[in-house]
Amino acid sequence: MPNALEVFTTVAVGVMVGVEFSVAFFVNPILDGLPGDSGLRGRAHGARLLGAVMPFWYIGSIVLAALWAAIGWHGHGAALVVTATGLLVLSIVMSILLLVPINDRVKTWTAEGAPADWRQQMHRWDRFHHVRVAVIVAAFTLLVTALV
Repeated sequence: MPNALEVFTTVAVGVMVGVEFSVAFFVNPILDGLPGDSGLRGRAHGARLLGAVMPFWYIGSIVLAALWAAIGWHGHGAALVVTATGLLVLSIVMSILLLVPINDRVKTWTAEGAPADWRQQMHRWDRFHHVRVAVIVAAFTLLVTALV
């Protein structure tokens, strides 16, 4: 059971990292390059879709990592797993304090109802998101290291 938990946790966090990395470095830059308000519409739709899914993914990843840490407390790589779990918790704290407030506004925007500074707000969200991606990449790296 512990081996399956370790692999499943690592895969779950790794796929989450892939999604968040893709949003940060591919999807949002593509949306930003679209003409007119197309990027705004895409961002609003993404905020609604990913805003509904990602909380469960982040919390699920923390639960899995915490289980791994608890089960393997005296085993090889336990400190790495505990540190990774702490980083995942940090990513949720960052999300709640920095990203979710912006995301909650974005998901209600329409082309006709967006604030004049919507691009600045999106760039601010992007900066926070890049930091969060770095945090979850570090957590994933620690989990992979503990796994091997």
